[in-house]
Amino acid sequence: MAKKNPEKADKKEEPRKEEPKEHKESKEPKVVVNAVFTKEIIITEISDAARELYNQSRFGTLLENGKVQMSLLEGLYLIEKGRLKVFGAGNKEISSEDFMKKARRLESNFWVRYSVFKDIRNRGYIIKTALKFGADFRIYDRGVKPGEDHAKWVVYPVHETSALTWYEFAAKNRVAHSTKKRLLIGIVDDEDSVTYYEIKWVRP
Repeated sequence: MAKKNPEKADKKEEPRKEEPKEHKESKEPKVVVNAVFTKEIIITEISDAARELYNQSRFGTLLENGKVQMSLLEGLYLIEKGRLKVFGAGNKEISSEDFMKKARRLESNFWVRYSVFKDIRNRGYIIKTALKFGADFRIYDRGVKPGEDHAKWVVYPVHETSALTWYEFAAKNRVAHSTKKRLLIGIVDDEDSVTYYEIKWVRP
């Protein structure tokens, strides 16, 4: 049985009174991190600002050489937030529009996945990939970082025109149930608005 998540994405939704520090407007200028687009990942420079993005908000993965490796989703999000500059061939900066085009060529479902990723991040949650769980993403509760506790949800982004078979639907439920996480389906419409449904097992 599905029920609409109480935190569904609605443009008329009032923001919470208490937002995490990273989402509050700051009068201090944003420190911009430089990075390069290599194959299907983003590699940052070695800098305190890059490590700060990882330490405070868990953007990317900290490498042994001191650089941070980010996914395309994380890269685009930080570009749009004015926190990251990504350079490609010839040391030319890649705009957010060109970055989106490159990402969609690499991944046909990128726009749908990014819509959910961006919405969850904007709400103050840390969201990471969940391939080992057989899901698109895992989401940590507010104030929790990966490594401190387990993720609370797994989420599957789908476009509103997409269809799931009962077999696929049941498989997603089994994944969430076996990993002791809550299952969310993030439905993206053509205006980039996301509505979440939490799926629960019900014993008759």
